[in-house]
Amino acid sequence: MLTTNDFIPQAYSHNIESGEFQWSAPSNIALVKYWGKKDNQIPANPSVSFTLNNCKTITTLAFAKKDSSTPLTITNGKFSFDLFFEGKPKEDFKPKIQKFLERIEIYLPFLKEYHFTIDTQNTFPHSSGIASSASGMAALAMNLMSIEKALNPEMTDAYFYQKASLLARLGSGSACRSVKGQVVVWGNQANIEGSSDLYGVEFPNAIHDNFKNFQDTILLVDKGEKQVSSTVGHDLMHNHPYAERRFAQAHENLDKLIAIFESGNLEEFIKVVESEALTLHAMMMTSMPYFILMKPNTLQIINAIWKFRNDTNIPVCFTLDAGANVHVLYPENVSKKVLQFIKDELVGFCQNGQYICDHIGNGALSN
Repeated sequence: MLTTNDFIPQAYSHNIESGEFQWSAPSNIALVKYWGKKDNQIPANPSVSFTLNNCKTITTLAFAKKDSSTPLTITNGKFSFDLFFEGKPKEDFKPKIQKFLERIEIYLPFLKEYHFTIDTQNTFPHSSGIASSASGMAALAMNLMSIEKALNPEMTDAYFYQKASLLARLGSGSACRSVKGQVVVWGNQANIEGSSDLYGVEFPNAIHDNFKNFQDTILLVDKGEKQVSSTVGHDLMHNHPYAERRFAQAHENLDKLIAIFESGNLEEFIKVVESEALTLHAMMMTSMPYFILMKPNTLQIINAIWKFRNDTNIPVCFTLDAGANVHVLYPENVSKKVLQFIKDELVGFCQNGQYICDHIGNGALSN
């Protein structure tokens, strides 16, 4: 089992003055939810997610060796970087990047030797209510690992991706699940070989054809700023009256999914996934202070999905992240009927009628 010390490099074999890399990394949607964390972005319970395909962040990272004449702004401390979002300077993102670089410096000692220009964009609408921290931090981590690979060309691909996932985790916990596809586990789970709290791993067991190219249509219920950030929500699990039982439940549900993925049992899949979504929000409603991120239209959509599934026996279900939007999950072979149902009955509950069609993807890609 690898430890954090295994990711601290020795001296590099090569030198590089400047260059540019570009990576895209997708968002992901957890089936078993991670909610609550320990120090250093270690999850309080394991999670498993579908890596998405269309909802992604594309990040270009240009870098050049600093010389003594390179001005260092006071706000950046010893890290020198410019940040652009969709081609325009983005000052309010800078503190998060600064914090990320501070966390990962021990693993990438070259960081203070370069000036970086980070240019990032999303394929989905900004402020759409889709979390971009997972895709954004994963894309940045991939670029930084490309620099380290240039400094140390002997690095193996396995190490490259493990370390990228570890770095991404230190930017945003769920980002470690956006490096690889299609089904990714993060967190120690006794029955899943190679699973780790430090990084995400591709689900190593059998996956039935029912789950190949699974579809995720994201209904944009509310695109406003969440009244409680995920970071604050995670912290509220520390003294939560139901925390220990919830963490145990996550392990149990992940074990159930091992068998479900192998057998292709969609009925049992639906039970686990919808229960997990509702449990996540139950934890928010029962913390102190308590809060509700669902909106009335979230509940309308859930009830409409339940009625449609009951009336038609079509295996469609929902999951939620830490927000009001609804992810509608279904196998590819029922796409036509489910999309018609979404257009006929659910679009009216979306803000400005907006929804995004996505499906399982393969993780980060070099462009």
